[in-house]
Amino acid sequence: MRLPPAEVIRRKRDGATLTEDELTGLVEGIVDGAVSEAQIAAFAMAVYFRGMTRAECAALTRAMTGTGSVLDWSAVGLTGPVLDKHSTGGVGDKVSLILAPVVAAAGGFVPMISGRGLGHTGGTLDKLASIPGYDTTPDLDRLRAAVRMAGCAIVGQTADLAPADGLVYAVRDVTATTDSVPLITASILSKKLAAGLHALVMDVKVGSGALLPSLEAATELAHGLLEVGGAAGLSMAALLTDMGQALGHDVGNTLEVGEAIDFLTGRRREPRLHTVTVALAGELLVLGRLARDHAAAEDAVARVLDSGAAAERFARMVAALGGPADLLEHPGRHLATAPVQRAVPPARKGIITAIDARALGLLLVELGGGRRRADDTIDVAVGLASVAGVGDAVGDDRPLAVIHARTAAAAAAAAAALRRAVTVGETAAGPTPPVLRRIHPAPAARGA
Repeated sequence: MRLPPAEVIRRKRDGATLTEDELTGLVEGIVDGAVSEAQIAAFAMAVYFRGMTRAECAALTRAMTGTGSVLDWSAVGLTGPVLDKHSTGGVGDKVSLILAPVVAAAGGFVPMISGRGLGHTGGTLDKLASIPGYDTTPDLDRLRAAVRMAGCAIVGQTADLAPADGLVYAVRDVTATTDSVPLITASILSKKLAAGLHALVMDVKVGSGALLPSLEAATELAHGLLEVGGAAGLSMAALLTDMGQALGHDVGNTLEVGEAIDFLTGRRREPRLHTVTVALAGELLVLGRLARDHAAAEDAVARVLDSGAAAERFARMVAALGGPADLLEHPGRHLATAPVQRAVPPARKGIITAIDARALGLLLVELGGGRRRADDTIDVAVGLASVAGVGDAVGDDRPLAVIHARTAAAAAAAAAALRRAVTVGETAAGPTPPVLRRIHPAPAARGA
């Protein structure tokens, strides 16, 4: 007999350890409508303050995974390992758009179940939804066909794949519970386990623009993910990467799609974005036994980028999921642009010494490029282009960024917020390395 949702919430509010049956009943109620949105919010807040044991988190993950289908790729005729990467979210983070076709071109298959933006962090799904015609929620037959044809498909959750997480995810976005470690862990792993993966690499962000800014919290999350995922039989590794400033040149949905296309086609590759992408893709090729070590993996990544094979996989994926066949050749024909574009010089000439990356993410939300409410419609065209980074010289002829806005008033407000978010001085220490740490499961977790 299912315990009433209010009783489960009360028990967690009061610090009790929930049983697997209690969590399973609550999750089933979320899917069948017996648990209201207000109760989801209350449960999320109770977990935020009271936390969860690893056993509770694993039970919540299993329950959320079990609310939908778990993909079985054995009958689809794939000739390589099924691999994926997931980021905890950041500002300007378009790595997934690049990594999925890179890994596909190197011999893997990537059915990537992604999410919308959470709070100040951008969402891969929102970026792809800015491509006209792109089906972010295909049925399972179309998803399988896209993976078979392109080697990769980046999509969102459907009614078939971890639907409970989709409902909880939307509530977390607008209730200040995005940075709960147990909820992050269950959210990520329920989607990934439903995708039927052989291996997963985690990109756990650290810094002002991350959901978990501190190195300690990010490390705790990484170890928790490896432990819960390993218990489910998933081969995993985690990288801690810097989110103390925007990743790449641009922040905003169509702007980031454009930057990803430029990266894949070789037109421009921002060094920090390149370092993070190569490290994550290389780790995944090693986990999938497509490369013998990290050096060989990085060579493979360079080959598929420089040959155009990765760009061709991206084009195949977009076309297979309903997007324009000529997106790579003519992105300007298809990606929306904002009517107001304004370069923002700093208040004083100098060197950027620090950036509040979270403030940049919130600036995007204020422009309309993110959500305040779960049902908000976002403006995919707005954002920041040519964003300067820590250590860059700025002045009247070298702006902090170029704001893309819907109105002149919105651009002016964003310019003021941008200047507040960036500290300019005379000299700056070198920027934080893009990749901070690699974390692998203990031998026992690998089944040793």
